[in-house]
Amino acid sequence: MTGDAESRAVLDKAARENFPVAPVFLPRAWRRDLMAVYGFARLVDDIGDGDLAAGGRDDAVRLGLPADSADDRLAMLDAFEADLNRVFDGTPRHPLLLALQPTVRKHALTPEPFLGLIAANRQDQQVRRYETYDDLLAYCELSANPVGRLVLSITGTSTPERVRRSDAVCTALQIVEHLQDVAEDLARDRIYLPAQDMKRFAVEESDLAAVTAGAQVRALVAFEAERAGYLLDEGTPLVGSVRGRLRLLLAGFVGGGRAALKAVEGAGYDVLAVSPKATKPGLLREVGSTLRREG
Repeated sequence: MTGDAESRAVLDKAARENFPVAPVFLPRAWRRDLMAVYGFARLVDDIGDGDLAAGGRDDAVRLGLPADSADDRLAMLDAFEADLNRVFDGTPRHPLLLALQPTVRKHALTPEPFLGLIAANRQDQQVRRYETYDDLLAYCELSANPVGRLVLSITGTSTPERVRRSDAVCTALQIVEHLQDVAEDLARDRIYLPAQDMKRFAVEESDLAAVTAGAQVRALVAFEAERAGYLLDEGTPLVGSVRGRLRLLLAGFVGGGRAALKAVEGAGYDVLAVSPKATKPGLLREVGSTLRREG
């Protein structure tokens, strides 16, 4: 697979997010920059999850590794981080990082949010269980919050208060995604339900491997979904703090989270039988409701 074809394959995954990262109503310049950031984030996740496309061996060679290093996730993440550094002080080797470089320069972006996303995927290789909710929040600080901060930087709207609200929304979206993907994560030997909460609801790891969720698992998922809802409530004023098409984009993120939570609730909190996903009508209803509340 050529570099361009591989990059397109990575970016095509944007369509499967709870809400599109760069919808067509945004200005073209914003869309280009947001997709450059998304391409970076998506490829880092694919490396961390072992989901590289057929060109994974080519990725390894581009990053200065032997071709057979593609399955060594830590080595690939280290090499990708080294190539990220070239975005800021040289010429990167990977096509997605080459595409990112003009965005970084135009908006004077710093390395920290990008390094956070890499650190989260490195942590996924080393930490597969989380003892407390605070431990999970610390992981979300790396895995989710940098994306919202980058959106604010690219749109020129970053302030300390907006960053705080954005962090709440992004953490909520990450938790919702974990709830949707309990079975998929378990197949990767990862559990993002805090061990303390599992103990509180008398849930064993073996319960998460069942075909359908029992009463204890459903109660646990409902509890974590409620927490995510509180975080969305905390972050929702972010939408009312901006105007124009950015307001619609941020309402989409919040509404996407609420629609996903409604889907989890609609499944009776049984996230083992199926991964509950929001419908398009459900998403549109929640986006409209968010815009009315924050009008």
